[in-house]
Amino acid sequence: MTETVGKEAPPAVADGKRAYNEWAKNDTLEDYSLRYAPKSFRRWTPYVVATTALGGIAYLADFAIGGSIAVSNGFSSALVAILTAAVVIFLTGIPISYYSAKYSIDMDLLTRGAGFGYLGSTLTSVIYASFTFIFFALEGSIMAQALELGLHIPLAVGYLICSLVILPLVVYGMTALSTMQVWTQPVWLVLMVAPFVSIAIQEPGTFSEFTHFAGDSPTGSSISMLGVGAGAGVALSLIAQIGEQVDYLRFMPDKTPENGRKWWAAVLSAGPGWVVLGAAKQIGGAFLAFYIAGSVGLGKANEPIQQYVHGFGTFAAPVALGLATFFVILSQVKINSTNAYSGSLSWSNFFSRLTHRHPGRVVYIFLNVGIALALMEGGVFGFLNTVLGFYSNVAIAWIGAVVADLVVNKPLGLSPSYIEFKRAHLYHFNPVGFGSMLIASAVSIAAYFHAFGAYGKAYSPFIALFLAMVLSPLFAVVTKGRYYIARADTLAEPLLGADGLPSAAVLTCTVCATGFERPDMADCPFHAGAVCSLCCSLEKDCHDSCKSGPVALAMPVVRAAD
Repeated sequence: MTETVGKEAPPAVADGKRAYNEWAKNDTLEDYSLRYAPKSFRRWTPYVVATTALGGIAYLADFAIGGSIAVSNGFSSALVAILTAAVVIFLTGIPISYYSAKYSIDMDLLTRGAGFGYLGSTLTSVIYASFTFIFFALEGSIMAQALELGLHIPLAVGYLICSLVILPLVVYGMTALSTMQVWTQPVWLVLMVAPFVSIAIQEPGTFSEFTHFAGDSPTGSSISMLGVGAGAGVALSLIAQIGEQVDYLRFMPDKTPENGRKWWAAVLSAGPGWVVLGAAKQIGGAFLAFYIAGSVGLGKANEPIQQYVHGFGTFAAPVALGLATFFVILSQVKINSTNAYSGSLSWSNFFSRLTHRHPGRVVYIFLNVGIALALMEGGVFGFLNTVLGFYSNVAIAWIGAVVADLVVNKPLGLSPSYIEFKRAHLYHFNPVGFGSMLIASAVSIAAYFHAFGAYGKAYSPFIALFLAMVLSPLFAVVTKGRYYIARADTLAEPLLGADGLPSAAVLTCTVCATGFERPDMADCPFHAGAVCSLCCSLEKDCHDSCKSGPVALAMPVVRAAD
């Protein structure tokens, strides 16, 4: 949105004009939740965007996940499982991060144009929203455990506090989150590594002892292929974290010859690079679970608050409990603000397509946090491995289908070279991505429930990934890519500027009378003019009349930055 933002929108009248409420038209609150992020709004440097994105991975669920995998499967199986999952997550995160940063769109808009279609991606919006509220609940549970141990606040009350404290930060979107994440990151990093440094100095032999940790594994500390598969399945549930990373990476400035190196460094470090620190935290959680198991028992060894109370106790025993409580609260505020923020984007996208209404992103913050609170009160932390193991089957099928389109279909010319996200140009469903995901997730879920034996259950996420990656190009060949683009882009103003980058030219929406940059606009025969992508999404009377005539495939027409 341009300089017209912040002015009063024209009143709604009978001729089809639309006025948005104060929440929906306020950029600081809305954060372009359903749109292309325009150049005029992307005012942050690559460093600030990357730091903000990486600030969101301060979560301690990694410590809980690593500890749980090690307790269940022993050291060797846990280490291989964590590293295997990290490699998969890193490789799949590269193309998603690149396309999101290049086209300034979030995960939902990227999914629409990467083989799922306009309505087909509503299912992935729910999958992604589920990721955000499941992990909000897990992180909130960890924070409530800290409040109970450090401040003697009952868990039920702690869950409520952990939910309410996040709301003020998330309401103001990237503007508030970027400041909070940048300033708290150094403190968080120092506190996170401090126990490991202390133990390395005082008890260096502990690390070699860790390699013999057996936990509850029937095979002891030695490697077990079943244990590797089961552990990797839990760790792979984090594959959808790339969606939260690109929710920030969409605010990257345009890549130019001058900022090319910084741009790539930011995209790779804050995109797929999150899993490097994530895997290190999981291994750290496994180590701390071993370190404290003799004191608290295996049942509590995967609780981060217990891990850090004992970790800080190695060098700051008098204040260890207070320091650990502060660290856990800081970590959970950093990550759950991201979970709530990304969840609000997903729900906004989901409901705008189904209901043709958009009350504003802020409304869906409360929905997402409310669902997470219900999960916390239901004791979701106690079912950590089960919940994440099942979820990873669906999440990895989705991510696998998207990645296959980006790295196979586009280079081979099976799909358009650019990302089209606007309703005006998309089919409702594209069998390439949508069909691939449904089949891959169905087969992998069946495997998870023992349809193919113990190994099929253990490696069900890998079945989902393999099927999605194979089926996507297969369906693209069979359908000849005809379900990607429903009609050509017919606006006179080109998508590319003279510099070869997406045009910053401002066009006025015929419906809401507000100016938006060219990539967010489409030609609308129903309204006899240009409309913005959101007004197009919310229109319920046109019945997609612009796509009812002969289809003009736009695949050969390069009208967006390649």
